[in-house]
Amino acid sequence: MRTLTFDLDVLRSFVLGIELGSFAKAADRLGRSTSAVSAQLKKLEEQVDFPILRKSGRGLSLTPHGEVLFSYAKRLLTLNDEAASAIRGADLEGCVRLGLQEDFGETLLTEALACFVRAHPKVRVEARVARNAELFELIDTNQLDLALTWNNGKDLPYSRRVAELAMCWIGRHGEKPNWQMDTLPLVAFDAPCLMRSAATNTLDRAGIPWRVTFSSASLSGIWAAVSAGLGISVRTRVGLPKHLQILEDLPELPTINLMLYRAQAESSPLVNELEEIILSNLNNLLPA
Repeated sequence: MRTLTFDLDVLRSFVLGIELGSFAKAADRLGRSTSAVSAQLKKLEEQVDFPILRKSGRGLSLTPHGEVLFSYAKRLLTLNDEAASAIRGADLEGCVRLGLQEDFGETLLTEALACFVRAHPKVRVEARVARNAELFELIDTNQLDLALTWNNGKDLPYSRRVAELAMCWIGRHGEKPNWQMDTLPLVAFDAPCLMRSAATNTLDRAGIPWRVTFSSASLSGIWAAVSAGLGISVRTRVGLPKHLQILEDLPELPTINLMLYRAQAESSPLVNELEEIILSNLNNLLPA
């Protein structure tokens, strides 16, 4: 049996195209032409000697062989990127300060920071999970180097839009709120809250009566209250517990932008490295 040696650049185009849901977007992100990425995919299929993509509606989806390759390709790229980071930053020392929304606290802290710490064992990381207002204040007063948070319309000078995500109505499995008859019970963060405002404004425009039955300062409190049947809530799909579901047949909610803010225009190599690791991990975490 011949030995296959994969080209990591080709695998990166393949993985990014699947994660972004478009190989044209992947080509743009990688600074290549769409035809160059198409040639890479053709080369990859010839190398494995199996089709890895198939037409699905107007787009493409993975074949069973493609699913296997996609899983291993992500692991190969992660290991490659960790090795590159470790070599470049083996002697880096200092401290980097990160703030992020609670939606990303568990998954992103575990994966991105573990990757960063492995690559830079001499660096001290200070992480703070907080709500929008506090994160904005901390980044604005240079008490954080990076902050991953929802965009509330406030203009900060050094920002990068990471993604535009749909807000969703969330309830227990089997929940079917009779909003045409009843006052809709809401579970929400304490005001002020972007998603609380989006929920109430959407219901007011639709003429649907509502009342806040439970409010909390923490996301864990929100999930617990929804699980207990105290009401429905509004979040994105990020970090949605498996025992809860997206509810349909309710008025459409707006989208919300996820932003990555820097305290300084020119950041240290440590901050730049952490930013890239966060963005890489978000590609796997965010819905396509």
